[in-house]
Amino acid sequence: MKPAILIIFFCLSFQALSAQSSSQQTRTVVPVKLLPYANPLTESKEDAQIQEERSLPDDIDKELLRRISDTYRLHVLAIDAQIQGDLVQAEEYINEAFASIQGMMDDYPELQGNRRFAELYRSVMAEHSEFYGITESRTETEGDIFEIREELFSDNDDWITEGYVLPENLTINQLEVPLIQNQHVNRHLMYYTLRRPDVMERWLERSEHYFPMMREIFEDEGVPTELIHLSMIESGLVPTARSWASAVGLWQFIRATGAVYGLEVNWWIDERRDPIKATRAAAQHLGDLYDIWGDWHLALANYNLSPRGLRRAIRAAGGVEDYWAAYPYLPRETRGYVPGYIAATMIAMNPEEFGFDKPSGVEPYTYEVTEVDGLMPLEDLADAAGISIRELRDMNPELLRWATPPGGKYPLKLPVGVKEDFLIAYQEIPKENRASEVAMHTVSRGETLGYIARRYGTSVRALFDSNDGLSSTIYPGQTIVVPVAPGSREQIAADRPSNRGSSRSQSQRRPQVQAPANTTGMTYTVKSGDTIGHIAEWFDVRAWQIRAWNNVTNTIRVGQRLTVYVSNNRVEFFSQVEDLTFAQKQELERRQRSGENIYALRFDGAGSGSGSGDSIRYTVRRNDTLSNIASRHGVSVADIQRDNNLRGTTIYAGQTLTIRRR
Repeated sequence: MKPAILIIFFCLSFQALSAQSSSQQTRTVVPVKLLPYANPLTESKEDAQIQEERSLPDDIDKELLRRISDTYRLHVLAIDAQIQGDLVQAEEYINEAFASIQGMMDDYPELQGNRRFAELYRSVMAEHSEFYGITESRTETEGDIFEIREELFSDNDDWITEGYVLPENLTINQLEVPLIQNQHVNRHLMYYTLRRPDVMERWLERSEHYFPMMREIFEDEGVPTELIHLSMIESGLVPTARSWASAVGLWQFIRATGAVYGLEVNWWIDERRDPIKATRAAAQHLGDLYDIWGDWHLALANYNLSPRGLRRAIRAAGGVEDYWAAYPYLPRETRGYVPGYIAATMIAMNPEEFGFDKPSGVEPYTYEVTEVDGLMPLEDLADAAGISIRELRDMNPELLRWATPPGGKYPLKLPVGVKEDFLIAYQEIPKENRASEVAMHTVSRGETLGYIARRYGTSVRALFDSNDGLSSTIYPGQTIVVPVAPGSREQIAADRPSNRGSSRSQSQRRPQVQAPANTTGMTYTVKSGDTIGHIAEWFDVRAWQIRAWNNVTNTIRVGQRLTVYVSNNRVEFFSQVEDLTFAQKQELERRQRSGENIYALRFDGAGSGSGSGDSIRYTVRRNDTLSNIASRHGVSVADIQRDNNLRGTTIYAGQTLTIRRR
């Protein structure tokens, strides 16, 4: 059984790599014959033995054990702080424990079956629910895809029928991602056509809604369009799907990977649930994985499994970089992942041949966008658009709360054709319905400060700093000032020590975060577009470390100075990061991801500000175009042509270009 793993909010992220764009390829139709089906039950003993040899021991390694131990300490400190009546300190410890868990999940996806981690998670989650007054049941997953996976990836094949005949002369397009036919693929084909045809019927119907949009984005990013079928086995084409590991959305991004590709997650929004943004991120991610492996089946496996786990399986298979050679040594879910993709693709491209009716009358995913103020109640916006709040949420699944996010305008999606009437009705929404920077909350019976903070998307510390003389004990009818807009009073409060902490004994104070051994602290000034994940990648550290070193629990802001600890022998190298352009940092990230030795790297123009020295050398990758490269680096095609003496737009993989920022 999978442990109940659900992380609600932590902004752990990495710097995004851009994918490539290419023209659509010409495809031809060829006949394909399925290989005979082999019952997996005949292989179960061998698979079980390999699985036992491959499975992780309970202790995994000392590093993970140390992190589990540290998280338990935070958990105990949180309880102790509540005993002492220090809710501000308790909140910090609880959030740090959550951040630590998310970091472990990012680094060790194999933790799904680890008993120690499962018990730790349950303890931390229970404390979080108690502190924030969360009474609703928290499920392991959301979306029908995970129940399907549980059955499909199990060892139970009682549902397989002897003598089942699959189409013998199936015709499919000759695709860039090979559709291999073997006993593993056939098992999935039988499941979708014999065991659970209702599943494929739902997916085919949803595909008519989302695939036109997905196909356009994948073509734009230069990624094989057949890969849009991966969303079927990732989420069942449900934008709000959530997995055991807190992977979310149509493309099941975990928080860290989503942040690499610009998907923002906070208390108010989760852009992993945004169909457009998540699809573009998925196309870019798949393109980047292909650049690493040079093989689409391995790229797909890496989409499902960590590089660490995939390389371990490859080593166990003798070092051959081939998915099917590594297959027996992969985790059970990854063993079913590529065959599942192939089966879903074959059926979706040939529904009639497999006995399915092609869905009709399904409206494609289209919308209009209009900007609205922050903290606008969704109920009022739905009324202005003449639609139900359910319809508004379906159009904007990334919105998590009762209102649009605070701070600036928000691009709200509306059904096509209602924008003009909406704008008229929008102006008529009463001013008192438009939230300000603070709210006056009247305490109801059973509420706690933790519950109130969670409801408004703020912190317990912010409540204390906004209400003079506030006690940890509150009572019904009491009025509390609640700051709700980021960048205002609660942000200031979160960044400074609480005055109330001065009276605590030294043993009750929060322990100072210790610098790692053999490291030097460096200061980095946050710039526009930066995220903690970006900065972590540039300095080759973890996002959770930067948060711990700087006591950051929410977002960072431009101009904020962060302390980052780097190895003593790398100080000179990382000292150039502060003055690199964003394009140069992207190049640094690309080199890190490709496994190059970055520490001998020197960037022309680092520290010089601008001018002719502010340039990088870029190696053209497969499917790159001048337009795509120019867009990624913030320059024009004409600039690249001029700096490289190019007469036309033809470039080739391996070519080196000078990218000069104006």
